[in-house]
Amino acid sequence: MQVASQQDKSRAAGGGTGKLPSHELVYRRIREMILFGEMAPGQAVTIQGLVEQLDAGMTPVREALRRLTAEGALEFLGNRRISVPELTLGQLDEIAFVRQSVEPRLAYLATGRIKPADIDRLRAIDDELNIAIDQGDVGAYLKHNCQFHQTLYVHADARILMQVANALWLRVGPSLRVVCGRYGTANLPDMHDEALAALRAGDADGVAAAIADDIQQGHVQIRRSMQRPAQTDCD
Repeated sequence: MQVASQQDKSRAAGGGTGKLPSHELVYRRIREMILFGEMAPGQAVTIQGLVEQLDAGMTPVREALRRLTAEGALEFLGNRRISVPELTLGQLDEIAFVRQSVEPRLAYLATGRIKPADIDRLRAIDDELNIAIDQGDVGAYLKHNCQFHQTLYVHADARILMQVANALWLRVGPSLRVVCGRYGTANLPDMHDEALAALRAGDADGVAAAIADDIQQGHVQIRRSMQRPAQTDCD
């Protein structure tokens, strides 16, 4: 099955060891498609289409869609229709408000627990992100950006906050992909260097502030993009 290749990625990201069941692999693959904007806001999603695209069984695809709909990553429109939610500006502002409350706290907590080797890992991820920016590789940019944040936050050892953060990233991922179509990767600033410097110094407040600024910058770009007319995606 095509989605089986995601097993190694899931394990590398801390998804556990051992062979994952097919329904979990399918769920994770579709979740990635949403998270990294492979599905656009408003795009219709069908069981049969995903079965063919992923070379997967109908039952695991149906179960994955059920889970993702319950998580808010997909929207049930009735008459068996499912789509990727289109955010309103009000919803975007709500997401930004919660993210600015949750993610800086995760970063703050992580600062007291993270090891130098883990900071080196974050530096390597950000280096890959910068390469993606230079090359205009939208997919790699989105994946490394998400990986940077998740790799930092996992050290907070705050499961509930992490669950909230992950759910909100799913909500905003497709819209962030649209931003790349409007501005390109070179115009997507981040505060990762500032966060890394504060991590090296053990400055929890500084790390939290850098992450808060990072979220705010992304929010401004997404909001600006949503207020512009539709335009062809960058890839």
